[in-house]
Amino acid sequence: MTEPKRPTTEITLLERSYAIACPPEEQDKLERAARYLDRAMQGIHSRGRVIDREKIAIMAALNIAHELLEALDDQRAGEQSLSELNARLEKALDAMPAR
Repeated sequence: MTEPKRPTTEITLLERSYAIACPPEEQDKLERAARYLDRAMQGIHSRGRVIDREKIAIMAALNIAHELLEALDDQRAGEQSLSELNARLEKALDAMPAR
């Protein structure tokens, strides 16, 4: 018995094509992610210090993971600021005399 063929999307990283299993509804997101990764890999490759594709991919992944963690830290800090501001507003409203 053969397994049904899963839909794939073709992406390009450092001028090499890859067929990636991907549901049709996620295709745009995959392509966007692939373009982002390709730009990161091209940037590392253009510096000329690293030639091996695997090392370039690892370095790009580490850089992207770092960007993600920085963004998450910024988001958490923003959420904390909003939470503190909300607490201050509630305290100020509670301190107002009732009408």
